[in-house]
Amino acid sequence: MISKNFKILLVLIFAALIFSPLKGEDKIDIWKNKKKNGNVESNQSGTVTKKNDIKPNLAEPVEANQDILITDGAIDNSREIKVFGVYDPADYNFNLNMWSTTKAEDVRSSIKRIKKINLSKTSNEILENVLLSFSYPPEGMEEKEFVNLKINWLIENNRLNLLEEFLKQNKEFEGKSKAVQYLVDNNIAQANIKEGCEKIKFIDSTIKDSYLEKFKIYCLVFNNKKSQAQLLLDLLREQKQSDKFFDDKINFLLGITEKTSNKINEKNLLNFYLSSVTIKDFNYQPTKKTKKEIWKYLNAANLIKLEDITDKDKIKELEIAANQKQIDRSIIFDIYKQVTFNLNTLINAKNIYQSLESIDARSLLYQKFLLSENNEAKIEYLFLLEELFKKDEIENIYSEFLSDNLKKIGLDNIPEQYKEIAENKLLKNTELQLGKVKYNDKILHQSKIIKFYVENEEGKKIQKEIDKTFKKINKNKKYFYSAKDLALAQSLVKDGFLIPENFNLSELATKYEVPKNLLQLIDKNQNAFLALKIVEIIGEDEPYQLDPETIYFITSLLNQMNLITIRNKVLISALPQRV
Repeated sequence: MISKNFKILLVLIFAALIFSPLKGEDKIDIWKNKKKNGNVESNQSGTVTKKNDIKPNLAEPVEANQDILITDGAIDNSREIKVFGVYDPADYNFNLNMWSTTKAEDVRSSIKRIKKINLSKTSNEILENVLLSFSYPPEGMEEKEFVNLKINWLIENNRLNLLEEFLKQNKEFEGKSKAVQYLVDNNIAQANIKEGCEKIKFIDSTIKDSYLEKFKIYCLVFNNKKSQAQLLLDLLREQKQSDKFFDDKINFLLGITEKTSNKINEKNLLNFYLSSVTIKDFNYQPTKKTKKEIWKYLNAANLIKLEDITDKDKIKELEIAANQKQIDRSIIFDIYKQVTFNLNTLINAKNIYQSLESIDARSLLYQKFLLSENNEAKIEYLFLLEELFKKDEIENIYSEFLSDNLKKIGLDNIPEQYKEIAENKLLKNTELQLGKVKYNDKILHQSKIIKFYVENEEGKKIQKEIDKTFKKINKNKKYFYSAKDLALAQSLVKDGFLIPENFNLSELATKYEVPKNLLQLIDKNQNAFLALKIVEIIGEDEPYQLDPETIYFITSLLNQMNLITIRNKVLISALPQRV
C-alpha cells in the first residue's frame, strides 16, 4: 500500500509537469541589464538587499529592483522594504525613489481625480508607466496600500495582460488572491471554458492560490482528465484548501456520486458556474444585488431570459445592468421590440410617448425609429430617445447606439438643423486615428527634423537637417517661432543637438509661462508626481489636441525632470502634421 507522504510527493511532481509554464512564459528578468554594486546582493525573487545603510540615499538614484535592508544599528530591528510593479523604472527615466519625496495624500488625491477622467490613449499609457514601475511607496503610505493601488487600477481598467504580468513578476503581495480571482473570473465570464482553460495554463506555476487551483481542477475534468483531476483534488484537500461545496460538485462531475445539491451558490463566480453546469433545468433570475461577474457570465452564456414582457421591475434591472456594461445593450433593444402597441399609438407616437412610463416610452420611440423611412424622421426619434435615456441616467446604453446609427445615416444625409449636434456626438464616441506624417520644411516643428522622434532617424542626419531647416527659415523675415517650435528646439538641445547661435531660445521662452506649482515639483525632485499631474492636464485629449502653449510647458517640465521617454510620447503626437 502506498504511503500517504509518497502519494503527496507523486501529486506534487505530477502537478508541476501539468501546469509548468512554457519556456517563453518564464519570469522576465527586467533587471538583467543592471550593473551590480559591490555591496548589493541579489536573490531569486528579484529583490536586492543593500547592507549597512540606514536609509536610501535620495540624492543618488537607486539601482532598480533593490529591496533595501533598513537598520538602526541593531539587527533585531531590521526590516525589508519590498517593491512591486511591472516595468523597470529606468525605462521611463525613473528610479526606485521616484515617490520618496511625495506625500501619500497627494498621490491619493491625484489618483482620485484621474479616476473621474476618461483618459486618452496617451494619458493612460503615461499613467501606467508611472504607476506600474517598480518603486518604493510615497511618504506616509504603507506597502500594502501602494500595491493595492496598483492592483485596483489594473482590475478597474480590465488590464488583463498587465495583471497577469504583475502576477508573474511579483510572487507574494497583499491582494494577490483578488488579482488571481479576477483573472479566473474573466475567463469563466466569457462562457468559453475551453479557451479559458488553455489561457490559465500560462499563469506561472509558482503562483499558489486555492481559487486558481480549483479552476485548474475543473479544467482537467472539463478536458476529461479525471484521474489527474482526482490527484490534484486530493492534494487540495490535504492542504485543507478545498470546501464542502467544491468537493460535492467535483465528485458529481467525476462520477463518484450520482447526486449533487440543487442550491445555487453565488459566493463567487466559480461556484455559480459549477451550479449552472450541474443543476438540471438551471434557472436563475438576477437582481440588483447580483454580482457584476455573474451578470457577465449570464450574458455570455445566453442565460438571461425575460419570461414576462410586462414585468417592468425586471426590465429596469436589466437596463441598469446594461448601463453598467454587465450585459449587452442589444438585449435591451430586443426587449423594446417585444413591447406591443396598437396602430393608433404607433402613428401618434410623438404626441403620446411623454404620457407613458419611461420603459414604454423608450420602447415606443425605438419602434417608431425602426419604422421611419426618411432620415429626418430617424434623426428626430434618435434624439428624442437620447433625452429619455438621459432622464433615467442610463445613457451608457444609448451613446454607442446613437453614434453607430448616425454613422449609418452619414453626415451628408443629416438635415442641416441636426448636423452640428450630430457631429459632436460622432466625435465624442469615435477615437480619432493618427494618419501618416506629412513633413513641411517651411514650419520648424513640422519639418524633417522631427524624424528623430517619429522615425528614430540617426543623429548625424538630423543635425544636417537642423542646419538646413534653420538656414531656410532665417531667410523668411516674417517667420514667427511658435510655442510648438520652442518645444521642439528645447528638446533638441536637451538631446545634445546644436542649434544656430542666432536662435535665442532663452529669450523666446520668456514669452510663455510655466505654472509655478508644477515648477515647485521639480525643486522637490517629485518627478513621478509631476508625471501624474501631466496625466491630469492631458486628460481626455491626445497631445495634438492641446493648445501650443500647453504643449510647450509640458515638454519644458519633462525636459527639466529628464523624463525623456514620456516627453517623446507627447512630441510624437503633438508636433507632426498628419494626413
